[in-house]
Amino acid sequence: MSGTDEKAEAAPTRRRNELVGVVVKAKMQKTVVVAVERLVQHAMYRKTIKRTSTFMAHDEKGAQAGDTVRIVETRPLSKNKRWRVEEIVTSSRAAS
Repeated sequence: MSGTDEKAEAAPTRRRNELVGVVVKAKMQKTVVVAVERLVQHAMYRKTIKRTSTFMAHDEKGAQAGDTVRIVETRPLSKNKRWRVEEIVTSSRAAS
């Protein structure tokens, strides 16, 4: 084996972070705002609480408000965009 083959095998490809959330705003060009909910346990009272984070994601798929989408982490695309829409899991248009 040559040196380049060993380096290629030694560096496994890193899986990108994936999140599933609901599109809450789709009024920009090729950008959507996705709300992702997570459950967190309160430090003192141990009660489970819902926390919501919003992410701006690059959207080439044409997602609309109400759609459930899967977003993946990517390189910085603008000041606030670090995610892109991977797929539309469920569409709000199909339900109506």
